[in-house]
Amino acid sequence: MYDSIVIGSGFAGAVVARQLAEEKGQRVLVLDAREHIGGNCYDRLDEHGILIHQYGPHIFHTNIERVYKYLSRFTEWYEYRHEVVGNIYGKELPIPFNLNTLEEVYGDRAPHLEKLLIDNFGEGARVPILELMNHEDKELQEIAQYVYENVFLKYTMKQWGKSPREIDPAVSGRVPVLLSRDNRYFQDKYQGTPLHGYTPVFEKMLDYSGIELRLGCEAKSVLTIDPEAAEPVLFEGSPFHGNIIFTGALDELFDCRFGRLPYRSLRFDFEHYDRKFFQSHGVVNYTVTEDFTRITEFKYLAGQLDAPNTTIVKEYPMPYSGAEGEIPYYAINNSENDALFERYRSLVEKIPHFTLLGRLAEYKYYNIDAIVDRALTVAEQM
Repeated sequence: MYDSIVIGSGFAGAVVARQLAEEKGQRVLVLDAREHIGGNCYDRLDEHGILIHQYGPHIFHTNIERVYKYLSRFTEWYEYRHEVVGNIYGKELPIPFNLNTLEEVYGDRAPHLEKLLIDNFGEGARVPILELMNHEDKELQEIAQYVYENVFLKYTMKQWGKSPREIDPAVSGRVPVLLSRDNRYFQDKYQGTPLHGYTPVFEKMLDYSGIELRLGCEAKSVLTIDPEAAEPVLFEGSPFHGNIIFTGALDELFDCRFGRLPYRSLRFDFEHYDRKFFQSHGVVNYTVTEDFTRITEFKYLAGQLDAPNTTIVKEYPMPYSGAEGEIPYYAINNSENDALFERYRSLVEKIPHFTLLGRLAEYKYYNIDAIVDRALTVAEQM
């Protein structure tokens, strides 16, 4: 019945499914264990009429021309320019640290420090704090230490559940100081959010004659995957020789036989307020205080600025245990975990026409534009 079976209806699965159906004329079955499409980019109107991102904020940004043009087939754009501030002991400062932040932190010393930075690195530069830390000038070292302690260190400890000793100096050293007054979080050519939300994008993408969609359907309820069997893939009890594009957690496909792959998860606490705004920006990072990492106020992201009320969400990072209701969000990449992932990947390498695609399946981080670009390439090559 099907040429390809796609497991997951987030951007990875939806783009591949559409391309295989539309460009290759294939009959494609899309399976998703959730009762909705869109994966973690799923959004919806809450009971107060505010468009919320159910699994945390997603802001689209890219310099990849073909990705922007492709997604623009399925949506118009709200030209939201994402600006983030850090709440640092009650004071809001632009993040990433830039010349405006410098002015807020150092006051009368800021013009001198700005000149020092620009003389050494050039206007518009993006300077990793490791360069500043290793610089012979003590004042530049001081700036790096401020950014490390107030922007990076405690936020990262919360996000990844690590102590200061466990934080890789190579990672912290990449944290930038921007020698500009551009407060945008991203500097990409294209950025914003879908004008009517992400979910309608997926609805249009998957609304194609060659695509069949089954929601609330666990892959293992219809697929049997056994790399050692004479017929390694069975679909509803019969051999299946078409393409399998898997976008889920690879260890869970094999019942964690080698042990569970470590991920970080998130708890989202939504709150509604009968006032026009809760905070000054769409996202406020709590870099040194509070147990949560950030608060998102959704009306900024969706352009609902005239709404009389507002909905926010607080994000609490936590380890992923596989318990009911928990969702794996971020792979914890280190040599040990990556080696464990390779053991799982070696299982599916034995299965013809089996492709791993996406954050969970490939155990790596992707932005939206990067996974759309990869999905387009995978479909082209299939």
